[in-house]
Amino acid sequence: MTTTSADVAPLFKPFGVRDLTVKNRFVMAPMTRSRSPRGVPTQEVVDYYRRRAQSEVGLILTEGTVIDRPSSKNDPNVPHFHGTEALAAWQEVADAVHAAGGRIAPQIWHVGPRRDHRVEWTPPGPVDTASGLVDFDSPRLPPMDENAIADTIAAFGAAANEAVRLGFDAVEIHGAHGYLIDDFFWHVSNLRSDRWGGATVRERARFGAEVVAAVRRVMPEGMPLIFRLSQWKGVDYDARVAQTPQEMAEWLEPLAEAGVDIFHCSQRRFWEAAFDQSDLNLAGWAKKVSGLPTITVGSVGLSGEFIAGVNGERSEPRGLDELMRRFDRGDFDLVAVGRALLADPEWVKKIRHRQFDQLRAFDPQVLKSYY
Repeated sequence: MTTTSADVAPLFKPFGVRDLTVKNRFVMAPMTRSRSPRGVPTQEVVDYYRRRAQSEVGLILTEGTVIDRPSSKNDPNVPHFHGTEALAAWQEVADAVHAAGGRIAPQIWHVGPRRDHRVEWTPPGPVDTASGLVDFDSPRLPPMDENAIADTIAAFGAAANEAVRLGFDAVEIHGAHGYLIDDFFWHVSNLRSDRWGGATVRERARFGAEVVAAVRRVMPEGMPLIFRLSQWKGVDYDARVAQTPQEMAEWLEPLAEAGVDIFHCSQRRFWEAAFDQSDLNLAGWAKKVSGLPTITVGSVGLSGEFIAGVNGERSEPRGLDELMRRFDRGDFDLVAVGRALLADPEWVKKIRHRQFDQLRAFDPQVLKSYY
């Protein structure tokens, strides 16, 4: 039987940033579900998020929802965050979560060069990339020109403006996993010699910082901005944007100066050290070098990591003692939970009441359902 000897009560203390206060430290991680035909969320989507809010998730981050660019998604059933019909559906989602006592932020996204090879679908426009590389073994495409870059930055700002209009509580920008913003961060994928490239990560962070600034400009002063980042990429799990903590500081400083309030630090396994100097994970180092709050994520509450889960591997419930050791030490402020919440909408409530014997395993079959 899975159990946790540590006191989990600190995870149920409220947390505040700007004017937003969430009732506990649990965040629903953004997880692509591809259940929005033509980019429009259905009633099934509304009910899916409502159930998590009813079950005490402090902050819900939606699945990635794409900006208004022709190639911003890689699956026709990924939701849009533009267009009258899709935005009306997201209004229903936000209203349902709020009625259930929850807080919610859309994750706004552009997949860039990351094509989903499981999906036989081609976007209706040119692929946006930093340097025209797709999976690094494909023919080089035309890199984004100044007009495409300007239009993309503006589209991120427009999506954030809609989030404000619809009454969302925060906004998250997806800047991880080799998607468009991360495509500019990584020295392997960004080979540009203009102002959007450069030998240093600080120079390559310019595009991401400009996106952050465009989003921050349309947000009210009291509304928090979250930025998701990672070292690993979909094409290289061992990739590193920053080789050292000093490089990580250079990476995050332009983003923080542009308006980021919280860094959401994606790892496949939250307990792994980000650098050799200590056992701090990525969220721990982000907090240390930026001074900003962070969200940790990566196989929380489960025995196996999520790439294996997507590829069909079952994961059993796992205790939270190591998570609590790091949380109590102050390494991070919030904890994002993914597959455990897919398997069990009531996961947070069960943790609160120490019902560890009632936690469900993650079965990949759950990816085929929506409950």
